[in-house]
Amino acid sequence: MPVKVQGDLPAKAVIEKENIFIMDENRAISQDIRPLQIAILNLMPLKEETEIQLLRALSNTPLQVEITFLYVETHISKNTPISHLNKFYKTFSEVKALSYDGLIITGAPVEQLEFEEVNYWEELTEIMKWSKTNVTSTFHICWGAQAGLYYHYGIRKVLLPHKMFGVFEHTALLRKVPLLRGFDDVFLAPHSRHTGIDEEAVAANPALTVLARSEQAGSYIIIAEEGKQIFVTGHSEYDRMTLDKEYRRDLEKGLDIQIPYHYYKDDNPENKPLLTWRGNSNCLYSNWLNYYVYQMTPYELR
Repeated sequence: MPVKVQGDLPAKAVIEKENIFIMDENRAISQDIRPLQIAILNLMPLKEETEIQLLRALSNTPLQVEITFLYVETHISKNTPISHLNKFYKTFSEVKALSYDGLIITGAPVEQLEFEEVNYWEELTEIMKWSKTNVTSTFHICWGAQAGLYYHYGIRKVLLPHKMFGVFEHTALLRKVPLLRGFDDVFLAPHSRHTGIDEEAVAANPALTVLARSEQAGSYIIIAEEGKQIFVTGHSEYDRMTLDKEYRRDLEKGLDIQIPYHYYKDDNPENKPLLTWRGNSNCLYSNWLNYYVYQMTPYELR
């Protein structure tokens, strides 16, 4: 899929080295089609790393996608230069009069705080309210999924006794639902979080359908409103080395962190991590773009 981004976005060079087709503005304007308008609200601290991960995940269909990166104004990023944000990102106030075919809300390292204690919670709820009328389908990731489930359906998060950290086995429960087309009955996906969701509340809510779950990690893919709201509690977009970086970062900080589950060969951190989830990750994002964005969005966005 040709993903359209600004020509000098640093992530573009990384993706092109992987032989993934990234289209810049000059090439895109010569094609007489309307690209899908996808906004990515990037709440992760290492924004450039997340840009690469999500552009890679969105790059596996023949659809042309134009990306708009968003950041919250009510939080000062400590890990991404303001020059990068000013050049490649927009704020919600700049786009709230617009409509988008799709919106991705990423995770964020604030899960141990109550939602209302997060300094940009009010702004995030305004964005999620706006998404109900201005976005065809919203894809929530990890803490973004917990925040979305809480805002839209009142599902609370729960503190886990130990960090859910590693690559876990999941079962596809409803493989005929388009979001899971092409999935195996059992597949792997990474998780990295200190909190989970109230599983009983999810099961009791008729508006929510769990499409895939893990015996260890709980509900993984949840869908609502026929795909207008999609919640993924893990990080299928993660690179091979992302969990490794998180593990070594926490070790350096002296934190009590276990070896990521089912990640290193022979569970030895000196061995190269195994990449075992890329195929189903590509499938998940491709299915979302095709069946819940492209097939559902109007040609003329209002």
